[in-house]
Amino acid sequence: MANTITLTATATKYLQENLAQSPAGTLGVRVGLRDAGCSGYAYTIDFTNEQLSDDQVLTFDDVKIFINNKHLQALKGTEVDFVQEGVNAMLEFNNPNVIHECGCGESFKFKDEIEQ
Repeated sequence: MANTITLTATATKYLQENLAQSPAGTLGVRVGLRDAGCSGYAYTIDFTNEQLSDDQVLTFDDVKIFINNKHLQALKGTEVDFVQEGVNAMLEFNNPNVIHECGCGESFKFKDEIEQ
């Protein structure tokens, strides 16, 4: 699906390196959302070894990203980047649909409520 998410070159490289070390049978990375914190949602990112019937699959170089259809609207336009600050390294989600983040930065709220 065009324009759902994009990966920066550094995020793609980071995921390629992690997928190369993942368990046998891993197909790619599942990106999604879960209920969390005081603002409502947090991102999830996990290895996956299956494609579900309601998944969209995006491919960046040889990295496959699996997104459940119910999360597509909330993730539309999101850029995923890999950032390293000192000894801390993480994937960072730059999502134009987020209207509020909690003070600790662990959760966020969307313009429109999504169905979980």
